[in-house]
Amino acid sequence: MKDNSYIAERIKEISATLPVGVTLIAVSKYHTAEDIATAYGAGQRDFGESKAQDLKVKHQQLPSDIRWHFIGHLQSNKIKYIAPFIHLIHSIDSLRLLQEVNRYGMKENRRIACLLQIHIATEETKFGFTPLECIAMLEEGSWRNLQNVEIKGLMCMASNTDDREQIAAEFA
Repeated sequence: MKDNSYIAERIKEISATLPVGVTLIAVSKYHTAEDIATAYGAGQRDFGESKAQDLKVKHQQLPSDIRWHFIGHLQSNKIKYIAPFIHLIHSIDSLRLLQEVNRYGMKENRRIACLLQIHIATEETKFGFTPLECIAMLEEGSWRNLQNVEIKGLMCMASNTDDREQIAAEFA
């Protein structure tokens, strides 16, 4: 990572451009705890990780007021590592996974905030509900019985392309 003054300045610059109510999430995967501590020292509090075990280790090494976001593909056997402290899971791609997060939330006596991941990209490497699967799951309604999860919204990721028309069509 760059030196501390550069990081602090970039965080301030980016944060100043954000509308009220928008949170900057620094993607900290592949960065050391020391790098994250530098960004934390500049005022950054929300960090995104894509591997549960890495996230658990960093959570133990860094200040407790960091709001950790899980941004990768979440396997049900990895929920146990992040359930005690995760701020928001961005990648719920099935009802079964949502049920598993609820189960771990119950064990931890907490509600875990989640985003439903919708597969809108043309890339096969992406995960998520299809739009129709998500609508069917929400209409079916069994998710309403899950007391230890809170669905906060949707997470959609377009194809990795510079084609703005394709990206707009995927989000539409």
